[in-house]
Amino acid sequence: MKKVRAPGATALIVALIVGSAACSPASSSGTPATTITVGAASSLTDVFATIGEEFMADNPDITVTFSFAGSSAIAEQIRSGAPLDAFASAGTSSMDPLAAEGLVTDVTAFATNTLMIATPPGNPARITGLADLPRATVLVCQDQVPCGVAAAKLFELNGLDISPVSFEPDVVSVLGKIEADEADAGIVYVTDVLSSGDRVEGIAIPAGDNVTTTYQAAVVRDSAQADAAALFVSYLTGQQAQSAFAAAGFAAAP
Repeated sequence: MKKVRAPGATALIVALIVGSAACSPASSSGTPATTITVGAASSLTDVFATIGEEFMADNPDITVTFSFAGSSAIAEQIRSGAPLDAFASAGTSSMDPLAAEGLVTDVTAFATNTLMIATPPGNPARITGLADLPRATVLVCQDQVPCGVAAAKLFELNGLDISPVSFEPDVVSVLGKIEADEADAGIVYVTDVLSSGDRVEGIAIPAGDNVTTTYQAAVVRDSAQADAAALFVSYLTGQQAQSAFAAAGFAAAP
């Protein structure tokens, strides 16, 4: 079993400025630089660091910054008028209502992800698969968060009667507690385990028993930089971004 490194609880990033271009008030052409802020699911933290740098290299007149949190929390921020230009969600449960309310436009699917069991290093509870979870202490994301929605579907699909010991705000918090050996197992995304190093161990879930989450991006209706935000959303489906998603363990959107 391959061991992987999980970020600690402090890895939840409220606002991340990607690349040195964020410090530059003007582009190389001398025109004022445009800055956009993208609210993004926590499970996109690592791959968006790469994609953000590549996007700015290809678009030197645009600086992109990210605010990472659970998708449901970002959706509420948008409803409250937070100054976000684009939204990248895990799952459709947070994006679809915003689209129905007319708060986002240009909704675009750009990747998919599946679930994996994460255990503390050494796997002290000897978890080998889903069948071991009913006897274990298990962490999941909160019910309204996409990773929590996916975990509930996973348990239902496989007929598992599980009472999680804690419901966390996002996958970063789940991984942080697993890293600290506060539970036997946590349900997170494959990409989170793969990007985590050696601080947790990952237990694969067979494809036929697993749940797929679709990631979507959209332009926030009230964005003052809607054109630049739309360019970023479109960029996520391009070859360079798709290569970054694939390297991080994401699959292509249907």
